[in-house]
Amino acid sequence: MDEFVAEFVGTSLLIAMGSGVVANVVLNKTKGQNSGWMVITTAWALGVFIGVVVAGPYSGAHLNPAVSIGLAIVGDFPWEMVPKYIFAQILGAMFGSTIAWLVYKDHFDATEDPGLKFAPFGTVPAIRNYSSNLISEIVGTSVLIIVILYSTEPMLNDTNGTPIGLGSLGALPVAFLVWVIGLSLGGTTGYAINPARDFGPRLMHQFLPIKGKGGSDWQYSWVPIVGPIIGAALAAGIYLLLGAGGMV
Repeated sequence: MDEFVAEFVGTSLLIAMGSGVVANVVLNKTKGQNSGWMVITTAWALGVFIGVVVAGPYSGAHLNPAVSIGLAIVGDFPWEMVPKYIFAQILGAMFGSTIAWLVYKDHFDATEDPGLKFAPFGTVPAIRNYSSNLISEIVGTSVLIIVILYSTEPMLNDTNGTPIGLGSLGALPVAFLVWVIGLSLGGTTGYAINPARDFGPRLMHQFLPIKGKGGSDWQYSWVPIVGPIIGAALAAGIYLLLGAGGMV
């Protein structure tokens, strides 16, 4: 499978599961309505697991621009590949959120609250304070990237030609990582920690013919893009400062 296709398919699966679980929890008349935060964070984590298992052997399963950027900063991924990966990730996120909408279309129609209709597509802060929201995304993404960098350190001398990333063997650990970030740090902004995860679905909310939808909250959209990028750069800087995996 081509690297571009792998990133597209892996991200599509991730977002279909993630957007799908939010739809299941917040929309009217679903089997999982009001089942809560634990269900949402668990399904997002397992969605990461699914995406990494599928894409890992072919692209390294970044599935997140912050991962691609973080790996490039520390020199473990070529910068010239970063735009290709990010484009695939955004397209995959757009497709995955569209799949979730098609599955839950009747329930979108049965829900009156525009905010609940938006929830499966994009993140919204619990308390809107842009500086605090930005810090939340920076911290959450920094945790994600620093752990991924140390997790991928043993792969750096791998000669099988697979691009450096999570790899299929990293599926379960990174699922637990995303799960704990959601449970511990995700209650403020909904833990985007992935610019493609927020931007792609937000675009689809803007353009899809969703009955009774409200705005796509573009005034907030910069936070889940800028925050994760800063967080990735911060994590990469810490990793390099500590001796690129050597803790020296």
